Amino acid sequence: MKSNRYVAYYRVSTQRQGRSGLGLEAQRQAVIERLSGRGELISEYTEIESGRRTDRPRLAEALAACRLHRATLIIAKLDRLARNVAFVSNLMESGTEFEAVDFPQANRLTIHILAAVAENEAQAISQRTQAALAAAKARGIRLGGFRGRAGTCNDLARARTVRISEANRRASDLAPMILAIRNDGATSANKIAAALNDRGITAPRGGPWCAAQVRRVLSRPALALI
Repeated sequence: MKSNRYVAYYRVSTQRQGRSGLGLEAQRQAVIERLSGRGELISEYTEIESGRRTDRPRLAEALAACRLHRATLIIAKLDRLARNVAFVSNLMESGTEFEAVDFPQANRLTIHILAAVAENEAQAISQRTQAALAAAKARGIRLGGFRGRAGTCNDLARARTVRISEANRRASDLAPMILAIRNDGATSANKIAAALNDRGITAPRGGPWCAAQVRRVLSRPALALI
């Protein structure tokens, strides 16, 4: 179920477009018209990105805001963004709901299909690589790297690393807000929990915050020095 709260993400290709507002105002106007009377626009993020860039820091910030507020990401135009692998992968990994003004029927399922197409191409590349390696081996070329090992405790270690990474990412999302709360005078874990609840930010597993959850988040590297 989509939230009635939204975070807008806009994209322009050049610094010149970013300064002039060329294309940006049209995107913003489309989003505002779409949300008129049906949703609350919490914040807006603008990416100035060349076609060759794969990292999208402003998209990461927008997705972080969506996670914190349980909001839906909204963009004006799907056509160029959906074909960008970085956008698709970031959106899928975030678990954030999504809406495009020019394609209202699009949702995370649409993005999932696009991601599946990209994954299929990656698998095709992998298969071609494996076939090339097999052909090289048949020609007597010695290949290194033993790949016959069954899963071991290293697999558990990798899974733990993923969980820690997710927890650290959540802490990074929360860091600016917790800093602002502390600057407002709320320094105890109980008061920080109450302030987060007042702002509508849910705990990592959903539901309201408690002091113990705040203390765990504060122990993360992103917040340890705050």
